[in-house]
Amino acid sequence: MSEIKDAKYRRKTDEILWQDRKHHLWFPLSFTKYFITRERLYINSGFISSREDECLIYRILDITMTRTVGQRIFGTGTIEMNSKDRSTPVIRLVNIKRPLDVKRMLSDLIEEERDRKKVAGKDMYGSSAHYDPIEMEGHDFDDEFDHYYDR
Repeated sequence: MSEIKDAKYRRKTDEILWQDRKHHLWFPLSFTKYFITRERLYINSGFISSREDECLIYRILDITMTRTVGQRIFGTGTIEMNSKDRSTPVIRLVNIKRPLDVKRMLSDLIEEERDRKKVAGKDMYGSSAHYDPIEMEGHDFDDEFDHYYDR
């Protein structure tokens, strides 16, 4: 078992592939830091009170990049991701530099991780996340809509 010697501990296999801070104009003057490894995305925020959010890369479902006129002028953008992570279903990388390159890198990493973990699309998408099968046991869905067709 490995020892944690300082607060900057990451697993030995977690090589940081990309890191940035939230920018104000073109200056990275912020206490919000973003890190991407092959398996995880980390968001560290705060100065006095801090928080670290972590999401497994393969759990990201959708990526959207937006750039306002101001962001385009200063070479930044925002990436918004929807994930299957319960604690952070929407992840935002706000005012990062080179957002298109980061978006493309994330897309590639997501596909690589899903292939490596053998996660099929049906495991990530679908209705199984929207209902509890035990709660729905014995429920006849056909009877629920019969009154629409009895005309």
